[in-house]
Parts: sequence; structure tokens; C-alpha cells
Amino acid sequence: MTHLTVGGRQLFHQRSGSGSEPLLLIQGMSGTHLAWGEPFLKGLAEDFDVVAYDHRGIGRSDPVGEPFTIKELAQDAAGVLDALGWETAHVVGISMGGMIAQELALAHPDRVRTLTLGCTYCGGEGSELAPPETLAKLAQGFQSGDRELAIRTGFEVNVSAEFAAQPGAYEAFRAMAKALPAPLPVIMLQMQAIGGHDTSARLPQLEGLPTLVIHGDADRMLPVGNGRMIASLIPGSTLEVLPTVGHMFWWEKPTISADLIRGHALATMSG
Repeated sequence: MTHLTVGGRQLFHQRSGSGSEPLLLIQGMSGTHLAWGEPFLKGLAEDFDVVAYDHRGIGRSDPVGEPFTIKELAQDAAGVLDALGWETAHVVGISMGGMIAQELALAHPDRVRTLTLGCTYCGGEGSELAPPETLAKLAQGFQSGDRELAIRTGFEVNVSAEFAAQPGAYEAFRAMAKALPAPLPVIMLQMQAIGGHDTSARLPQLEGLPTLVIHGDADRMLPVGNGRMIASLIPGSTLEVLPTVGHMFWWEKPTISADLIRGHALATMSG
């Protein structure tokens, strides 16, 4: 069975790894299970039982036409845990998925063994969504009607210039993006949900939950100040800033990213 019944919808999930520790991966805006990339998943395989799922309306999950909130997407994540029979899990959320992971942890702190928040945003005063130049470039790509230009634009704003120049880097991203294209209307609904997200006043409630915050300092989608803000609001959290790395840090640095997550989860277990 590759689909789970969650809230009356069928959500696709991919399970990998040979480890015993349950790990739930929550993707960002427009991302499918493919957006984690095999190198990153391979880095987690030995220690974790890894589940990556497609959000409602995305990838191989059931389509959606009505608006939703980040809190509702967090209910989906809790429903995935239920459907898997997992009482608790290590949770990793990136970008929009990090916003979902925040709401999941706030609503169900007893179900999250450890929390990793990557390249994400909490809303509130001092936080910052994508800067105008990034939004203008993305809009140009999306509105062009040229699928290739849209993919190229998405690549360029999501990774560092250094990574973008590497041979084969774009081709790998393009293959992933073309394999399961995200419907533009659903991306717009996701953007609407992100616009209403604000956990800033509630994040201190996560004190005591082992939390790792990862952010690249060359992130042009959600500037690194967001990661610093989140880490400052969650007592006892750890901040890892990756130098010269863009938004999709796990795609640019899969081995380092997997090592950070593994070290965080296993250290808190042994501690």
C-alpha cells in the first residue's frame, strides 16, 4: 500500500530505510516525495525507518480545490502518523513543511521525539518571506507559460549560485521537477496558507522538545534571519547555519544534512 487514508483523502507515501527509529519527512511548497533526493534519503537509511509523503493536492496524493491552512496540513501530518501506527516519530520539516512541523509539534508535543526545522519561517515581527526580487523572478517564470523556464527559475532561486554552476546539477533538479509536476493552483493555495502562518508567540512552548534549526546563509527564498529567529524563540534549540548554501540545503549538501539530522536524533535518544 502506497497510499494512506487521512481525513478522507488518499495521501501517497514512500517508505525507505532499514533502521528502527521512525522519521517523518515533511516537504515544502510544491515539493513531492521525490524532492528529498536519493542521496539525502540514503544518508538516513541505516538508522531510520523513513516516511516521506505528498501533501494534499500534490504529487500522487488526491487532488484538492478548496483553501487550507498550515494547521490543517499539520492535522494531515498527524493523520499520517496515525495511519502508519506510529505513536511518536522524529520529525523533519523544511520550508512550508517546517511551518507544518511547528504546528504539529505545538498541537501534539507528545508525538514528536525530536524536531528538525529547515529553511523555514515562523511569522510575526522580525520574520521575512521571500524578498521582492525573488518573487519577481519566480513570477516571471510561472507566468511565462514556458514550463522549462519555470523549472529553471525555480532551480535558480532555490539553490546557491555555487551549486547551480556545478555540472549536472540542473539536470538532476529538472528530472525531479518534471517527474511529478506540481499543479499551479495548488501552489497558489499553499502560498495562501503560508501567508496566514504565525507561530512566533507560541514557539517558546516547545521548550524541552529537542529541536535543531538548519538554514543556509545564501537562502534567497526564506532569508537566514528566519532560522536565527526561530532558534532564538525555542529555548534550548540548536542552530546550524550552512555557509554559502541556498534554500534547498538537503539537495545541495545531502550528506552533511543527513549527518546533522542523525546526530541530533540519536544524541537526544542516548542522552
